[in-house]
Amino acid sequence: MEPAHLAALLRSAAGGGVAPVVLDVRWRLGGPAGRADHEAGHVPGAVFVDLDTELAAPPGPGGRHPLPDAGALQAVLRRAGVSQESRVVAYDDDTGAVAARAWWLLRWAGLPADGVAVLDGGFRAWTAEGLPVTATPSRPAPGDVVVHPGGMPVVGADAAAELARHGVLLDARAGARYRGETEPVDARAGHIPGARNAPATEHLGPDGRWLPPTALARHYEARGVAPVDGRTDRDNGSAEVGAYCGSGVNAAAVVLALEYSGLRPAARPAALYPGSWSEWSADPHRPVATGAEP
Repeated sequence: MEPAHLAALLRSAAGGGVAPVVLDVRWRLGGPAGRADHEAGHVPGAVFVDLDTELAAPPGPGGRHPLPDAGALQAVLRRAGVSQESRVVAYDDDTGAVAARAWWLLRWAGLPADGVAVLDGGFRAWTAEGLPVTATPSRPAPGDVVVHPGGMPVVGADAAAELARHGVLLDARAGARYRGETEPVDARAGHIPGARNAPATEHLGPDGRWLPPTALARHYEARGVAPVDGRTDRDNGSAEVGAYCGSGVNAAAVVLALEYSGLRPAARPAALYPGSWSEWSADPHRPVATGAEP
């Protein structure tokens, strides 16, 4: 969603229209926490939601950002004012990946495709356009959303390995981490054998905004993703597609980019491997590949 579009929705709400629910999910790997940024200034009406403690379960064998418990996520969303009919817009202040994680979780929780969006360019684009910012805390009326997990496809480690062998498994991390040249966070360096590198940072143009759908489609077709309609991959003669990254955050941006591009429509989204490299690399029995793609 463009900043001007969100601003128009907020103005309409001030005049008596239905207000969108705006989630501020700013976050940085290694900190500091995004809550301080939110308290200093945010989109009017936005509610801060923390990636580490609210959009993920505690780290453990399932990775650094496992999927949250459905009941816990429901409580978080209700506190933020989300109801089943809400229109929800999430933003961060980086590549859009954390906002995409929120988008993905809302869809996984059962909200419809047309009810959830990511703010293009995030908070930076909002302020660059001179749109209003406030430090006043937001206190929305509690929502009544009911979380029904399973609205988006998920794969575990074994299924991810199968996708890498017989489908298309996209690794959304930076090229140096994919190739095993560096690994600043997880147990081992490298990638899942057979995975193809597709850094989530390549979704963005020089202005920090997402590339147009046609450009994203070309980008992913070059990585082996064939377009499908609402039918199964097998019916379309195309390979199944999945995505992973370090901990299931940047990979959510790949799922969003594939939907936005039109290659993977909402009726047939790409699968997410939530445990991602943080789970895979911690298991010494899982093979690791290094170097560039063959």
